[in-house]
Amino acid sequence: MTFFPRNSNPLLLWLPMCLIIVACESNFREVQKMGVTEFTPSGDAEFINLKYTDSGRITANLISPKMLDYATVEFPFTEFPNGIHLTLFDKSGKQTFIVADYAVSHKKTNLIDLQGKVKISNQSGDVLETDQLYYDQKNEWFFTEKKFKFTSSKGVSYGEGIDFSKDFKKVNSKKISGQVQSE
Repeated sequence: MTFFPRNSNPLLLWLPMCLIIVACESNFREVQKMGVTEFTPSGDAEFINLKYTDSGRITANLISPKMLDYATVEFPFTEFPNGIHLTLFDKSGKQTFIVADYAVSHKKTNLIDLQGKVKISNQSGDVLETDQLYYDQKNEWFFTEKKFKFTSSKGVSYGEGIDFSKDFKKVNSKKISGQVQSE
C-alpha cells in the first residue's frame, strides 16, 4: 500500500504543506512580538544644564549631552546614555565632582547608577575611580561592590567594595590594599 496515488507526484503534495508551515511560523513570530513592551521615552533633551535647589541654595548642577526621561513606565527612570558631569554642593559650599560615561536615575528609589569610567573627586584632592558606583540621593551616600582606586593626600589604595559619604569624611572599604600614611 502506498501513500501517494499512482499518477501523482509526491513533491506536488508536500510543497503546499511546507508553504503552510512556513507561513504559520512567520505569523507566530509576529504574535510573539506583540507581547514585548518597548520603552519609549516620554521626554528627550539634549545639552542639558540642570541646577537643583533647596531653600534657595544650589545643591547640585547636572550637565549632560543627552537625557531620556521614562516617566510613564511602571518603574520610572531618567537615563543619561552619553554620560554626566555632576557637581554636588554641601551646606558650606564645598563641592564634590562626579563624572561617568553613563547614568540612570531611578525615581522611586532615589538611587543613581553611575557606570563606565566613574570618577568622583572633591576640593581636597581625594579621588575615587571605579567602573560602577551608586549614589543614594536621600542619604547622600555612595557605594559599590566593584574594584576601585582611591587617591588622597595620604596615599593610594585599591580595593573591591566601598561605601562613603559624599564629602569622603566617612569611608568603609573592603578587600583593601596599598600604601597609606597614618598619623
